[in-house]
Amino acid sequence: MKCPHCGHEMPDGYLLCDKCGEEIRIVPDFEPEIENSITETLSTLVSSQEEPEEADEENRADAGMAKRIRKPQIILAFAILFLAALISYALYAYHIHTVDYQIDKAVSFAQKGAYSEAIACLEAAYADYPEEARILFLEADYYYLLQMDNYALSALMKIIDMDTVPRYAEEDVEEAYGKIVTIYANQKEYGLINDLLRECNNERIVSMFQSYLAMEPEFSYVEGSYAEVIPLKLSSNTAGTIYYTMDGTKPDKNSKIYTSPLFLETGEYTVSAFFVNDYGIESDIVTKTYVINLAVPNAPEVELYSGEYTEATMIAVEPAEGCKTFYTTDESEPTADSVPYTGPIPMPLGKTLFKFVNISSEGIASEVTTRTFTLRLRGAIPTETAVTNLVNRLVEIKYLDDVTGRNPRQSGVLSYQFSSVLRVGEEDYYTINEYYDDGTGLLSRTDKVFLVQVYNGTAAQLGYDEAGAFMANIL
Repeated sequence: MKCPHCGHEMPDGYLLCDKCGEEIRIVPDFEPEIENSITETLSTLVSSQEEPEEADEENRADAGMAKRIRKPQIILAFAILFLAALISYALYAYHIHTVDYQIDKAVSFAQKGAYSEAIACLEAAYADYPEEARILFLEADYYYLLQMDNYALSALMKIIDMDTVPRYAEEDVEEAYGKIVTIYANQKEYGLINDLLRECNNERIVSMFQSYLAMEPEFSYVEGSYAEVIPLKLSSNTAGTIYYTMDGTKPDKNSKIYTSPLFLETGEYTVSAFFVNDYGIESDIVTKTYVINLAVPNAPEVELYSGEYTEATMIAVEPAEGCKTFYTTDESEPTADSVPYTGPIPMPLGKTLFKFVNISSEGIASEVTTRTFTLRLRGAIPTETAVTNLVNRLVEIKYLDDVTGRNPRQSGVLSYQFSSVLRVGEEDYYTINEYYDDGTGLLSRTDKVFLVQVYNGTAAQLGYDEAGAFMANIL
């Protein structure tokens, strides 16, 4: 026997098609209204054929005539009966092929745990109603319950395939993407999620699941030539890590990790980078080349030459237009974070190595100018003696209560430290800075600078005349 729905050859005695799941009905189900109508018609026909038991002869003759008249009526009645049956079957045939009937039938099978039969019903329904996304959603759900993820994914892929007809509603497409991403995530197939989203041209959907996506890093500057230092920023579409190189080599996970802008100064740079998201998915590598053409400023011009000096001397640097000068005295290379040069510097006692650099407003550093100065003051008193002389003199003039630094104006104590050698007029003086300790051990420098003559130990306070030149105000 063949299935009346799909034509599949079935074994005798089967009432359910093992291919499409269609139930085989030997006698069609009639609608109740039609069945009642047929019953009433048959009752009328039977009653019309019954003869009265006490009819007289005349009536019998009339009855014979009536029989001949009723014969066409009986034929008509049977015709009506046949037509009613035909209509009933047609209504039944239409009903069992509606999408709601097929879905309800599939749901009924699924509620009994018969998922294979439910899927067969849905496949038959999809053949007739391919525009119904709910058929595919149910089919995917039942395959998922059967742990047949690939078949579930195949059903959902039909919804998101924009090359197929019909096109499904946007909300159905979004739901399908959500289910596909969930299945891949459960399988830890994050690479497949990334591939899926890379092929999606719906920005809203991509943004919904962008944490799974590993896009190429974005560069804040287009590649090309620049006449300025550029702070190149690299950014990613979501959380993760950017690895990069700046010499044209191919970056990998052992390369530098991007954490802050890359300042590109004079020269040519080939910057390559790729992104790895929190799921371990790697983007493609992006490479851009930058050429920075900037004028390098001249090195600082120091007025003094390296050598040994026997009297207090100021170290002056010729200012460079559009640049700031910085210097160090600890043998380190000067940078924009070093001590800024603001005016002539007193030469320190002993041997000192100075390094100066000019840095332009664009951040370009010049070559470093190096000078080594040795200051020796023959016959000068030691710096420790100079500090002692100053403290004793401050006690004498009642500025301090005693040599420990207590004073009548503050609760803390004052202390004094040698700073440098300064030429004031025709004489050399030690400069000594004053510091205040409020009892916490933290020293803060005051605005007073004292002087001690390097040869006779005379104490004074540093001052300025009307022209701004140094003055020694003897204490």
